[in-house]
Amino acid sequence: MSKKKEKYRMVLSKYLPANFIEIVVELLVKHPVKFRVAKPRKTKLGDFRANRDGLHQITINGDLNPYSFLITTIHEFAHLVTFEEYKGRVKPHGKEWQLTYSKMIYPVIESGNLPKDVSDVLLNSLINVKASSCTDQNLSRVLIKYDKPVQGLILLEELPSKSIFNLSGKNFTKGNLRRTRYVCVDNSNNKRYLISALAQVKKIE
Repeated sequence: MSKKKEKYRMVLSKYLPANFIEIVVELLVKHPVKFRVAKPRKTKLGDFRANRDGLHQITINGDLNPYSFLITTIHEFAHLVTFEEYKGRVKPHGKEWQLTYSKMIYPVIESGNLPKDVSDVLLNSLINVKASSCTDQNLSRVLIKYDKPVQGLILLEELPSKSIFNLSGKNFTKGNLRRTRYVCVDNSNNKRYLISALAQVKKIE
């Protein structure tokens, strides 16, 4: 077991804040699972897949900053624990998962080892637990601060209205805000799209 833990520590040290490696190591020991660091995915930060006949699988995007990696990992383990208890009879992000996630993330908050802004926004998020950090704008906005800066990119919400920007190889014009997304027009075909306020885009001068 000690060799297995050491292997986990060595791998996780590349992705997690040092103070939280042991928490994830203990989760891996307590809940055997195929744990894999995945290539970046635009639609998800992590994923849990149940396997009734073998080991469950958890994948986490390898390009996440250490705090995003930590929170996403606990998010997915909360799915595993909830599945083990209810065998898929409850909603994926229902009250059962929310309670499990809250119990698992609270010791991380209470440890005192998170940056204050991350700790504060996480604690506040527990009042109304969202499906993931992707759908909690306040949490996402704080976590973005710890991403490695990409030269030439800016958050869509920081651009003035009517600005032209490039996203995924296409040029858009920024429109009005609708809740957490902006209505933007694809300049090539005049179609309207809802784009996250926190999307990283390139401004076209």
